[in-house]
Amino acid sequence: MEYTHLGRTGLTVSRIGLGALKAAAPENLPGAHALMDRAVEHGINYLDTSNIYGLQDGDDWSENVIGRWLAQGGGRRERTVLATKLYQAQDDWPNHGRLSALHIRQACDDSLRRLQTDHIDLYQMHHVDRATPWEEIWEAMEVLRAQGKIIYVGSSNFAGWHIARAQEKADARHFLGLVNEQSIYNLAVRDIEREVIPAIQAYGLGLSVWSPLYRGILGGILAEEKAGGPRNSRVSAGQLDRLRPQLTEYEKLCGELGYPPARVALAWLLQRPGVTSAIVGPNTIEQLDGTVAALDLHLDDQARTRLDEIFPGYRTAPEDYAW
Repeated sequence: MEYTHLGRTGLTVSRIGLGALKAAAPENLPGAHALMDRAVEHGINYLDTSNIYGLQDGDDWSENVIGRWLAQGGGRRERTVLATKLYQAQDDWPNHGRLSALHIRQACDDSLRRLQTDHIDLYQMHHVDRATPWEEIWEAMEVLRAQGKIIYVGSSNFAGWHIARAQEKADARHFLGLVNEQSIYNLAVRDIEREVIPAIQAYGLGLSVWSPLYRGILGGILAEEKAGGPRNSRVSAGQLDRLRPQLTEYEKLCGELGYPPARVALAWLLQRPGVTSAIVGPNTIEQLDGTVAALDLHLDDQARTRLDEIFPGYRTAPEDYAW
């Protein structure tokens, strides 16, 4: 396993993180704890979840599943950088959801109870709240940190402007502020190259990437389709048809390189500037093992240039759309 610091902090995280959205899904529950144990065997120490993953399944929310795993002991909690999120409401009560000081306090206590731990290592805002002032948000986070309930604060799905605004307000309070942003980023979805990546680099944030295989689209979906495998229910027919010409060239290139498409996509991502970790969501131990193998693949300049030709990216703004 490879490790790096999370942004400008002294915290060390694995370059592959285990995302618990799928690992703790109902169909995967029998093997969820075995999958987490296998991740630890690989040296993965970064476990990411949210307080809404598995919401519809009652006691089998992702946080509950992780909590039962941590409660088994054996150094599981001590070896885990535990990250969860808050923002979405879990019912229709007026103050449930968003980032008011009241909800931040309640959501944190609820997550701690489900996770069966006394602190969260990385507490992430799942979305920006335009209706709550940053002074209120940061005061609430400062209280949680002083109480020892959280250690670091992160964002998820923020624009570059949101990161800048949040960090300037935190700096004015002499507070550490954001240490990590979690965004969607992959060969097919490269929007954050314009402004988010420049913002995180300027403010010293880490970047954890969700959906690195774009819901499995970059994992060899055309080959699976040709082989008559089960249809990926997370990908619409229209979405697949739109990307089919690019995917055809992509899977052909992967064949020429001699590596599975999923491994190529992850290797490309881990070589991108600013990327700290790729948050993967394998269904099986075999898929997890294949994911970790991406760390051993180094793409040369020729391969990266060809991937950029198939899936064009963006230049830093404003040069991307102006002179």
